[in-house]
Amino acid sequence: MNIALDTNAYSDFMRGDPSRVTVIRTARKIHLPLIVLAELRAGFAAGNQTSTNAANLQRFLTSPRVSVLLPDEQTTHHYSHLYLQLRQKGAQIPTSDLWIAALAIQHDLVLCTSDAHFHHFPQLPRC
Repeated sequence: MNIALDTNAYSDFMRGDPSRVTVIRTARKIHLPLIVLAELRAGFAAGNQTSTNAANLQRFLTSPRVSVLLPDEQTTHHYSHLYLQLRQKGAQIPTSDLWIAALAIQHDLVLCTSDAHFHHFPQLPRC
């Protein structure tokens, strides 16, 4: 399985959550959306274990199974479609999560997250 990680899934994994550990250890490819990378680094900067968290993240990123997923022009098409889908439902989610969903859908990935608002996108498989 090829997965994209949401910020909370990475955090759960680093805390040793058994279900996240299993999913991440058995994934064929692990993609970390650029938006998630920024959220993680922002959280580290605001925390009290900045250097430890940054070192753990760097080690994670050096795995040959892990890559950073960058948005591109094609991502904007997925974003706009998802935005319209939300608008038609009268729903909202954080903009950063809309970008994460667009990237996961664009690259046909399973999104690992514990955020319930991703249920607004039935076309997005989650773990």
